[in-house]
Amino acid sequence: MAKKILILNGPNLNLLGSRQPDVYGSLTLDDIKANCLERAMKLDLEIDFRQSNHEGELISWIQQCQPPHFHGLVINPAAYSHTSIGIPDALSAMELPKVEVHISNIFARESFRHHSFVSPVATGIICGFGPAGYLLALNAIVELI
Repeated sequence: MAKKILILNGPNLNLLGSRQPDVYGSLTLDDIKANCLERAMKLDLEIDFRQSNHEGELISWIQQCQPPHFHGLVINPAAYSHTSIGIPDALSAMELPKVEVHISNIFARESFRHHSFVSPVATGIICGFGPAGYLLALNAIVELI
């Protein structure tokens, strides 16, 4: 039976493809979802792919990410990486593998992006590999479950 992974996407990621393509590339979030579904099939994973611009909704989804329903979490918290305390608090209550993903290299951008409140509670972090970071996260998480 395939293990189920929750993939969460934070604010403004619904604008991928049109928002700052020089930073985030030309793929849309639907393109990334399709790529993740294809990779998940190869890894014998089932994924649930979601996006919200609302912190509370993301926190509620994180709280639902528990066994036996889910076996791991991939999260791109986007701007909430640098501002949210609630998201890492919810993540710290999870005993599942969790991988933080960023499309851009947050350390090569503005200084306020260099700190992530999510990173200390993540099992691992992947940033700067563009949309392929999601696929790398799935490859990593399958090794952890």
